[in-house]
Amino acid sequence: MSVGAKLGIGLLRAVYRLPLGVQAAIGQGVGALMHALAGSRRRIALRNVALCFPHMDVAERRRLVREHFGWLGRSVMERGLLWYAPVERLKRLIHVEGDVTLAERSQRPVMWLVPHFLALDVAGVATQIFQARKVGSIYQAQSNPVWDAEIRKGRLRFDQGQVFPRSDTALPLVRAIRRGWAFFNLPDMDFGRREAAFVPFFGVPAATLLAPSKMARALDMVVQPVVAEMLPGGRGYKVKFLPAWDDWPTDNPEADAARMNRWIEEQIRHCPAQYLWVHKRFKTRPEGEASLYA
Repeated sequence: MSVGAKLGIGLLRAVYRLPLGVQAAIGQGVGALMHALAGSRRRIALRNVALCFPHMDVAERRRLVREHFGWLGRSVMERGLLWYAPVERLKRLIHVEGDVTLAERSQRPVMWLVPHFLALDVAGVATQIFQARKVGSIYQAQSNPVWDAEIRKGRLRFDQGQVFPRSDTALPLVRAIRRGWAFFNLPDMDFGRREAAFVPFFGVPAATLLAPSKMARALDMVVQPVVAEMLPGGRGYKVKFLPAWDDWPTDNPEADAARMNRWIEEQIRHCPAQYLWVHKRFKTRPEGEASLYA
């Protein structure tokens, strides 16, 4: 397993110096191969798309999932660019829109709400090279230690913050936020029933974390949504720092979770093929309800 990880890292190190248009073409090819070979992930993506876009016919869903795998292949191959390329090159390729420096100017700590689009890591880089505030995020450790170490090193290459393991207590992250760090928060994955509520996501009850609302309220945080997009070919990336929400959080975490999901739905409709459809977003079901992925 470690040998495979080392080969993969070697490939990323070999490719990142190429023009982005060439990397994009390689990534699209990798995505096509993944679509052909990764049957279980392809079926998960098709099921998610069917649940979220029931108005689409079968052919439309298959086209969307095939396109999604092309972007997914790009996101994998272009990790090397984000992890190893000079900062000057990244600043030329990452096009930032909106108030990227809100966190460094704010008297209150800032929470960035960043849904799982495939350019998620681009957004992480943008928060480190375009503004000066220290950044904390929660990290899901990888099963392969070689790959895990490379991801950590790549994401922390700018010495601009820290990733906190999901398996640990939240206390170190809370302390960092109280010291003025911004929080790069990924709010839209299914982590089970704990600290979650079943609220609609494209009309389907989805286990949705209540922690973003509760933490923002407890720590008096400014909440700024951020959306990242991969652009075609060699055009780079777009990261939108949207206006901070002035009515979120409220004193109702479940209503806040539902409102957050509605906002994520709006963003997905703008760029449906780049959302992370290969994740089992509806894995956890209400008591007594059968699996949606059987």
